[in-house]
Amino acid sequence: MKTIKYFLIGILFLSFSYTQAQISVNVNIGTPPAWGPAGYTDVRYYYLPDLETYYDVSTSNYVYLNNGKWVRTRSLPYAYRNYDLYTEYKVVLTDYRGDRPYDNFKNHKVKYGKGYKGQPQKTIGQKPGKGNNKGKDNGHHDNGNHNGNGKGNGKH
Repeated sequence: MKTIKYFLIGILFLSFSYTQAQISVNVNIGTPPAWGPAGYTDVRYYYLPDLETYYDVSTSNYVYLNNGKWVRTRSLPYAYRNYDLYTEYKVVLTDYRGDRPYDNFKNHKVKYGKGYKGQPQKTIGQKPGKGNNKGKDNGHHDNGNHNGNGKGNGKH
C-alpha cells in the first residue's frame, strides 16, 4: 500500500513539473532586437525617450506620431536614420499589456523626457563593428570629407 502511495505521489509530481515546463515556454512574446536592454525577455514595448517613439518587440515595429497619427513601421523615420539604438537609453515598459502603449504617451513624455537616463543598461547583443557592449564612443568619426588622394602626400 505504501509503495502505491509513493508511486502515485511521484506521478503527480512529474505531471506537475511537466505542466510548469509547458507554461514557461510560452512566456516569451517576441525576439528582442540585439540593441534591446539585456534581462527583459518577457516585455512587449520599449519607449525611446529621445525619439518619443515606442518599439514593439512582438512585431519588430516602431510606433510613433506622424502628422498627428500613431503609425507602426519597420524602420525609424528618415530624420532618425543615424540614431544609435545601442548607446541611447531605452525605457522598458514592464507594466503595460496591450496594443496601444501611446495611450500613456503624455505620462511617458513627462516622466521620461528627452535625455532621460535611468539605471545603466547593457544591450542583448554587441554593436556591429564594435568589440564592446558598453556603448562607449572611441572618438573617431568619419565626416565624409576626404581631401587627400590616398598616396600619403601629407608633410611629416
